[in-house]
Amino acid sequence: MTSPDDLKFQEFDEAADLLSSNPGASTLSISSPAAAASSEEVKVDLSDDEDNQQESSELLGGEKQTGGFWTFEYYQSFFNVDTLQVLDRIKGSVMPLPGRNFVKHHIRSNPDLYGPFWICVTLVFSVAISGNLSTFLSEMGNTDYHYRPEFHRVSIAAVTVFLYAWLVPLGVWGFLTWRQSVERQISGYTFLETVCVYGYSLFIYIPTSILWTIPFNWLQWLLIVIAMVISGSVLVITFWPAVRDDTKLTAFATMAVIVSLHALLAVGCKLYFFQVATYTGPSHSGEQITPASNHTSFTSGKPQ
Repeated sequence: MTSPDDLKFQEFDEAADLLSSNPGASTLSISSPAAAASSEEVKVDLSDDEDNQQESSELLGGEKQTGGFWTFEYYQSFFNVDTLQVLDRIKGSVMPLPGRNFVKHHIRSNPDLYGPFWICVTLVFSVAISGNLSTFLSEMGNTDYHYRPEFHRVSIAAVTVFLYAWLVPLGVWGFLTWRQSVERQISGYTFLETVCVYGYSLFIYIPTSILWTIPFNWLQWLLIVIAMVISGSVLVITFWPAVRDDTKLTAFATMAVIVSLHALLAVGCKLYFFQVATYTGPSHSGEQITPASNHTSFTSGKPQ
């Protein structure tokens, strides 16, 4: 019969054989349960750390890089904005404050094209629809008028608004970049920031175009003046710091061109889409009114 010492010695030999056949195997001591538990905990913690480190390395190694301008990812970054940011920028465009630069206080951290794009689309449809409705309301007293929707106004409004929202910022950005010195270019406005400013500055014309349906000519012109003052103030407060260090003639001429083009858009939309009909007195056939007198003479022919 074997003694307990022989059993322990044989167990040790068996473990030694296993270790010699598989040197990388991990072993646990059964004699100390507390140590075994602690070793298991350490092993779990190390595995978690490995997973976290692997995740971090994947994030750092697989960092999202913007592709070329022909890829979808390139344009996706221009629309990376949430609703609260868009609402804050709209609020800043309709309530400009002196000394509060729209770029630095609202869009410098994340300029976007989401807000300007949908503002332009909404303005196109609001101008076209309100223009048709305004024509209908102004012609309600005319019995010879037959309402016919003018869908071509949507196309005209789209071309006008989008050309203004892209070509004018491009011209302003190119001119300011050309006039600024090398040191000023570092802190100047980018093309995306310039487009963003112009896009949000057009928001005030959306409610204004809806109110233009009221068929009172004096009210329509009053609304134009109010909208131009609010919207033009956004542009003046934003672009004046970029040109004030230039010569006085260049600075004031630049701001005058910016404000004039902005006013031209509003006045052009008013004159083309919102025409108030004027009525003259009814004329009867067979009557001839001479300019020299107020009497009416009738002409009659004799049969031959």
